[in-house]
Amino acid sequence: MMSLLPSEPRPPRILLAEDDDEMRSLLTLTLAREGYAVVALEDGFELSNYVSLTQVCGGPLLPPDLILSDVRMPGHTGLDVLAQAQSAGLSCPVILLSAFADDGTREAAMRLGASAFLDKPVDLELLKATVQEVLP
Repeated sequence: MMSLLPSEPRPPRILLAEDDDEMRSLLTLTLAREGYAVVALEDGFELSNYVSLTQVCGGPLLPPDLILSDVRMPGHTGLDVLAQAQSAGLSCPVILLSAFADDGTREAAMRLGASAFLDKPVDLELLKATVQEVLP
């Protein structure tokens, strides 16, 4: 008789939305090396579609443990998707990144429930510490 082994814990899943190819690759590699499962998305359209397809919204995809998103992207901004995730009941932490953040953008992000807001160019050590801090 075969005994059942306990299932391995899955690594935290991070949705990463960044429209700059080099930055997306750098962030994906950095987070993957830390042991996270990274789903890299190219823009706000893809991030919005993924959020719409999560089980929280009635779709087939597992919800992420964290969303890491650029603010300014084609399609939907990081703020748009943060609002979408909140209204859909997706309760994972969200970290926003921007090279063009002003006080109004930062205030809007925090009002919408962002867990953190980091400036670009991203300090990778600060990013890793922030991800670790906000993940449950």
